[in-house]
Amino acid sequence: MTNDTNPDNQPAIVPEAKQGAPAAGKAADAAAQPNAAASSGQMTLAVAEAAIGALQTEVAELKDRLLRTHADMDNMRKRTEKEKADAHKYAVTKFARDMIEVGDNFQRAIETVPSGATEQNPALKSFLDGVTMTERELINTLERHGIKRLDPKGQPFNPHLHQAVMEVQNADVPSGTVTQVYQVGYMIEDRVLRPAMVVVAKGGFKTVRPVETAADAFASSADNDAAGGGGQT
Repeated sequence: MTNDTNPDNQPAIVPEAKQGAPAAGKAADAAAQPNAAASSGQMTLAVAEAAIGALQTEVAELKDRLLRTHADMDNMRKRTEKEKADAHKYAVTKFARDMIEVGDNFQRAIETVPSGATEQNPALKSFLDGVTMTERELINTLERHGIKRLDPKGQPFNPHLHQAVMEVQNADVPSGTVTQVYQVGYMIEDRVLRPAMVVVAKGGFKTVRPVETAADAFASSADNDAAGGGGQT
């Protein structure tokens, strides 16, 4: 027979607070999950944006580097083409300097013949004609290779083409006029191969010269420096 008064035979009574604790914890976890998911999503978005920003920066740097490389290659190509053209244009510079010395010797030979001597000596006249023709042929040959002779007598003095050895008083011509040429000069294409050595007049009336722009002066100076240039008064 069962003893209803025995405490050991009675069912255990669970406190209500203890029974509700697991349910409350589950509810709290369920409520925290959306917040955690939102926080995780925000972190993922921030990381993605940072990665995108880093990639965009890298792309911009690579693009700038590529553009600079293209510009350097284009400059190198243009410089190479110019050097090639200059090498072709001025390839005979050294040979030309030697040949103009030969032309100087022809000119000296012609100048040593006294005026009127050929009229009295037919043999001397034939010799002089031969030397003159040879000198003319030499000048023509040089011109075919881009080498031009400078004989500026009567022209205004140009410090980029001429070298003044002295000045003389001469009121009959404008100041700065070349009155005498001691030695002819030569140009090779657009460069001075040798400046003409000249005598310049001073004391005469002044002529109005065209205005030279800064760009023209710089270009003329650069060409003169590259070629060795002529002297000034």
